[in-house]
Amino acid sequence: MADLHLQTVERLDDLPASEWDRLFDADQHPCVSHAFLSTLETTGCVGQDTGWQPRHQIVRDSQGKLVAAAPVYEKTHSRGEFVFDWAWADALERAGHAYYPKWVCCVPFTPVPGPRIVGSAEGVNAIYAGLATRSGTGEISSVHVLFPSNTAHADPRWMERRDVRYVWSNQQYPDFDAFLGQLSSKRRKEIRRERRKLAAAGIHYRFRPGESADAAHWARVYALYARTYLIRGQHPYLTPEFFPCYAQRAPGHVVLIEAWVADELLAVAIALRGRDTLFGRHWGTAQDIDGLHFETCYYQGIEYCIEHGLGRYDAGVQGEQKRMRGFEPAVTRSMHHIGHPGLRDAVDAFLARERVAVDDWADAAQSHSAYRKG
Repeated sequence: MADLHLQTVERLDDLPASEWDRLFDADQHPCVSHAFLSTLETTGCVGQDTGWQPRHQIVRDSQGKLVAAAPVYEKTHSRGEFVFDWAWADALERAGHAYYPKWVCCVPFTPVPGPRIVGSAEGVNAIYAGLATRSGTGEISSVHVLFPSNTAHADPRWMERRDVRYVWSNQQYPDFDAFLGQLSSKRRKEIRRERRKLAAAGIHYRFRPGESADAAHWARVYALYARTYLIRGQHPYLTPEFFPCYAQRAPGHVVLIEAWVADELLAVAIALRGRDTLFGRHWGTAQDIDGLHFETCYYQGIEYCIEHGLGRYDAGVQGEQKRMRGFEPAVTRSMHHIGHPGLRDAVDAFLARERVAVDDWADAAQSHSAYRKG
């Protein structure tokens, strides 16, 4: 093995953006870009007092070149991950052992598959081995790699978990009606009825590049986003400073899908744009109106992809209602290394059963697609 040096970095701005982005193909995967992750740190979304302490792992060769990297956080809770391990934590703590802190390799608050541990094969193996060692020696209870697009690794003790997300694919549709034409008659009529109802209420849409929004406009957008959490008695994951700061650092990557009534901003979906994919991320509304979420977060995103020639719209994990609106199921994965042998064996047995159930569900969902047969 080459002379490699594994290091922990607690502040992403200590690394040159060009080094990090080269490994992660950041133009295609904006969620894992240096700009996105470092903005989470500088605007207080992660870091001190948030339960998300950066512990990024990097590997350099003997010449100092960055050959592998992974975004990693030390967690003191399980919020904002979208791979749920509350029952695992409860079981370990009932047995008299601490589940927290744990380490999580992920993009905080972002259930979007993409590169997680990347670089040369030797560098990637070094990171996996280093993470497993920390879990195995009891320094932390466990390590979790969430939504990796590549799950190849050297250690079979890493356990795989699966879930389902929903993705819309652009078959070079010239317009939205051409897409609707590929759906079953029932689904096509339902979608048209939903859209007509909102149009009749005077609701219309605008696409706005995030970098073109001024501070006052971002304040309005944030108020809508925050309401989604506040009505459930929760605190928003992202701070008011995050969106405008990231949009300025990454022009062309933030898309605001805005619903208006006259001159009032009614609702907004906040999406991220890669080279050929739109990633649906956050939304908020001033009023709960029937069908508004579907139009804002699904149909308008499809319209945007068609208009701009993007190949996919990734609307994220879960949400069976997406399947009825032209999004098709795709299996996501996460990898887990648990130090305590009793919990590891119990989780391993559970995940073996769960993987079968998830695969069966994905197959069944695919066979009941919204698209016309034949």
